[in-house]
Amino acid sequence: MTPMRLVLWGDGESPHLLKWARALAPQLELWAASSRGFLPGFDALVPPGRRLALGTQPKAGGGNVALLRKLPRFANWLRRVRPDWVHAHYLTSHGTLAWLATTVLGAPGRLVGSAWGSDVLLTPQRSALQRGLIGRVLRACALTTSDSTHMAQRMRELGAGEVMCFPFGLEALPPLPQDKDDALFFANRGLEPIYAPQRVIDGFAAVAAVWPQARLVVANDGSLLGALRAQARTLGLQDQVRFVGRLDAATQAGHYARARWYLSLPRSDSVSVSVLEAMAHGCVPILSDLPANHELVRSGDNGLILADGATLSANALQPLRQRADDIAHANHEWVRQHAMFGPCVQTFLARLRQLQTA
Repeated sequence: MTPMRLVLWGDGESPHLLKWARALAPQLELWAASSRGFLPGFDALVPPGRRLALGTQPKAGGGNVALLRKLPRFANWLRRVRPDWVHAHYLTSHGTLAWLATTVLGAPGRLVGSAWGSDVLLTPQRSALQRGLIGRVLRACALTTSDSTHMAQRMRELGAGEVMCFPFGLEALPPLPQDKDDALFFANRGLEPIYAPQRVIDGFAAVAAVWPQARLVVANDGSLLGALRAQARTLGLQDQVRFVGRLDAATQAGHYARARWYLSLPRSDSVSVSVLEAMAHGCVPILSDLPANHELVRSGDNGLILADGATLSANALQPLRQRADDIAHANHEWVRQHAMFGPCVQTFLARLRQLQTA
């Protein structure tokens, strides 16, 4: 039987696209196209002869004229590849180009799309044009994927037909740590306005005023790093807040394993893989009040949802602190049952095969 041929299309410099490639490569004939270049990890998964790098620098906010100019090259490459499926990741940029190539220019390959979050939750709100465009992309997809029921519903409202919902979960389940530090907090979302890292510092400051032994490790990088360092100094937290920059996977896993608490307070988000990683490592999640976060956390039971405008307090954490080991076990088990990436991808591929033969 001829293996199914799929083009994975997105930002080849993203570790998230590489994660999809690792899951897909053993299951089918995988080709890959990138709006930028490719991470070295692709070399062992997709031979260079099966890859296309367009070398652009697309922006999530739109205005990607340089990418649009690559449309003829992308469509001609698809004509040579003749894929069964073109799997677009991030629908307002890569999804649009895939729709234009396959629907407007007639390149081969049925369209399947995976939403990443802001492409569905934020971009369509910016203008009627962008809302209409993503509606066309969603309607053209034979199947789309979402990592939260909240985002899946939004996709249907924008015009999507069949939406498969599963977390962008873990590839391997870590062992549950046995030696947590009750005073240690960890945060690793991007240091950009959408992730509200200032609120993380403020929340930690409120707890540290009551728990002087508390410490916060802030990983990742971004445009707000300087302002956050200044904020920590102004609040007198320079000895309790440590900025460690971007981390490799093993180092980050070590921070998850030691920290009792995990802080993630973005203004907009779907189900975050970082939150799933933290839960798998037995952290107690402290999350912003977003619909997708309620799919993971029952506030006061297995974590805390911090309402908009509310300030984190040691009093709110104390009952969770008393049950922290039980919460760690429960969250680790939930991830094992519901958020492992491999089984979800198998279900996704089984549905593509059904659609291919229908």
